[in-house]
Amino acid sequence: MAQAQHTSQIFRGYQARESGDRNPAGRRRLPELIAKVRGAISALCRAIRRINSELDNSASSKLIWKSILLMAGCSMLLGGCRSRPEAAAPVIEFTRIPPAETGRADKLDIIQGRVTGARPGQQIVLYARTGTWWIQPLSNAPFTKIQPNSNWINSTHLGAEYAALLVEPGYRPQAMLEALPNLGGEIAAIAIAEGATSGQTISTPLHFSGYEWRVRNAPSDRGDTMNIYDPANAWTDQSGALHLRIAKQAGKWTCAEVTLTRSFGYGSYAFVVRDTSHLEPAVVFAMFTWDYAGDDQNNREMDIEISRWGDPTSKNAQYEVQPFYVPANVARFTVPSGVLTHSFRWEPGRLSFRTVRGAVADPASEVVGEHVFTSGVPAPGVESVRMALYVYGKTNNPVQNDAEVVIEKFEYLP
Repeated sequence: MAQAQHTSQIFRGYQARESGDRNPAGRRRLPELIAKVRGAISALCRAIRRINSELDNSASSKLIWKSILLMAGCSMLLGGCRSRPEAAAPVIEFTRIPPAETGRADKLDIIQGRVTGARPGQQIVLYARTGTWWIQPLSNAPFTKIQPNSNWINSTHLGAEYAALLVEPGYRPQAMLEALPNLGGEIAAIAIAEGATSGQTISTPLHFSGYEWRVRNAPSDRGDTMNIYDPANAWTDQSGALHLRIAKQAGKWTCAEVTLTRSFGYGSYAFVVRDTSHLEPAVVFAMFTWDYAGDDQNNREMDIEISRWGDPTSKNAQYEVQPFYVPANVARFTVPSGVLTHSFRWEPGRLSFRTVRGAVADPASEVVGEHVFTSGVPAPGVESVRMALYVYGKTNNPVQNDAEVVIEKFEYLP
C-alpha cells in the first residue's frame, strides 16, 4: 500500500478546543479599546463641526450631520468591540510510524512527525500501546522537543498504536495510562496512529550476529552533504558476514546504514571488520551509537570512524566522543590493511577504545590504536549501535568509485 494511502487510513487526529472565553487577554484590554474609540469619536466630532460651520445653518443640514455622526460612532464602536478571529488550534501529524508490534518490549524504532500551530514552550509526549499506554522512550525522558522547523523525532519501543500529545509547559505526564487523557487544559492536541504494516517507513529487518538490525531507507545530511540510503546496499552473505556498499544510481551515490533494534547501555562492544585501508579519502565507515532522546548529551554519540575526511594525506581513522569540535574529544590514528577488531568499553565516566589486528581480541593481539576518554562520557539512555558507509561531501576529492565494507561479526558483552 502506498504511504499516502496508508497514512490516510490510519491517522486519527483531533485538536483541543478550550471552553468559555478563549481570550482573557482581550478582556484585560477592553478599557484601553474603549478609550481609543472615544478619542476617535471626539476627533470625528471636531471635524464635522468645522465642516458644518461652512454650510448653511439650516435645520436640515444639522439633521444630516447628526445622522452621519451617529452612524459613524456606532460603526466604530461595533467594529472595535467585535472579537478577533480565533487562532487555529494546533495540529499534530505523523511523518514516520513504527511497525505494529506487541510481542517485543525491548525492540526500538523511530517515530517522527510535525506540529502546526504550536506555541513556545510546548512539547510532545509520546505513548505506545501494548495493552496499556506506556510513555516513550523512557519514563525519565518523557518529553520530545519540537524543532524550529516544527518537526519532532524520537525513539520509541514498539506497540500496536502510537500517540503524540502536545502539552503545555509544566505538564507532568504519567508513565502508564489505561486511557489517554482528554483534550483541554494542559493538553493542546492529540494524534493517534495504528502501527504501520507496510509503506515507506517499513523496511525488511536484517539479521546479523544474532541480532535484528533496521536498514536505513531515509536520507541524511551526515557527512556535510545529503546522502541517500538504499536498503539494497546492506545484506548478509552465506557465511553470515554483513556487507555495506556505496553505489551510484541514476547519477547519484547511494549509501548504507544499519541500526540495532535494541539498547544495551554500559558494556563492551566489538566489531570484526575486513580490510578498510583501501577506502577512498571521501568515504566514511562509522561504527557508532546514537540516541534521538539524548540531545542533552550530544545524542549519546560515540564513534569509531574510518575515513580521511577528504584529505589523502590524513590519518585514516579516529576515536571520538561528541562534540567532535572539542580537540580533546578526538583521537586520530592509522589503520593498516587486513582484518581488524575495533572495540570500546563503556563504563560510568570512562570510555576505552581499542583496535587490534585479527578477528580475535585477545591480550596477545597487536594493538593498532587505543585511547581512553574520561570527560564528556554520556550515561545510558535509549542509544543504539549503528554501522554506516557514506560519502563525505565537503572535499575537493570526491568519491570516484563504488565502495564496500564487510563486517564479519558484532559482539556485545555486559
